[in-house]
Amino acid sequence: MGPSSRLLVATDLSGPSLRAVDRAFELAREHGAACTVMHALGMDLEGAWRELLGEQAETVSARAVERQSEALERLVSEHGRHHGVRVEVRVVPGFATDVVPECAETLDAALVVVGAHGHGFLQRVLLGSTSSTLLRKCRQPVLVVKEPTRGPYRRALVPVDFSPGSETAIRFVRQAMPRTELVLLHVFEVPLESILRLGGLPDDVVGQYRIDARQLALARLHELADRVGLGPADYRTAVVHGNATRQILSQQRHDACDLVVMGKHGTHVTEELLLGSVTKRVLAESRADVLVMVDDRWPREPAEA
Repeated sequence: MGPSSRLLVATDLSGPSLRAVDRAFELAREHGAACTVMHALGMDLEGAWRELLGEQAETVSARAVERQSEALERLVSEHGRHHGVRVEVRVVPGFATDVVPECAETLDAALVVVGAHGHGFLQRVLLGSTSSTLLRKCRQPVLVVKEPTRGPYRRALVPVDFSPGSETAIRFVRQAMPRTELVLLHVFEVPLESILRLGGLPDDVVGQYRIDARQLALARLHELADRVGLGPADYRTAVVHGNATRQILSQQRHDACDLVVMGKHGTHVTEELLLGSVTKRVLAESRADVLVMVDDRWPREPAEA
């Protein structure tokens, strides 16, 4: 990100959702980037609202947009919140799951920021099935903010599976958050370990397989760090055996990481579980903010979908 970049932050105007606004401003301020703050009214002027209000639909919508724009301007401006940031405010009639991805695409946003809690659409977005819809449709990285902003992120946990997506995630975080220490985590299992045990191999032999797998993964982590330009002081490594979700959450607590970086598999319209069970559980259970990255190896959703 840089001075020519733009961040998009969505808010439902509730107090907790303003954490996302504060985080977006913190990032925009650090990079000299612009920031668009948007609010979706949740009015479908071509559907139920049109049937309910008839000819008055446009007038009611325009008044609602005007009033919410004024409220959003006040919230953005209070306590000097946006000081030093170029800010644009947008209020749109549609639903968040439609207008947030559309706006992000139109603006070519470098990052989409949303809050993890709120009494309106954000609660539905992040705590229900709508979460998959919003995160699936966004082609940009999405930062889900859970905690109040207390300056730049101190430490980010980046689970690594050695796919091209892992390298993309590390490069993005390094560029967007240059002062953040990275914890590169690889969670592994010995291939066919249960079969090896069933085959009668002693525990010490299976244990050696684990040792070998860990050493290989550790070497690959250091190679990856070197390839993306990380110095020794920029990162630490962790290689652990076991269940991916449990180990990610455990490592986040152990290293006091205030950000976790997860991936999703593109935006293909026919895939229903693109976030993956691990990413979904980390989103739901992590105490830290979560950055969801797109794995561009997967096909994108058709533009008209």
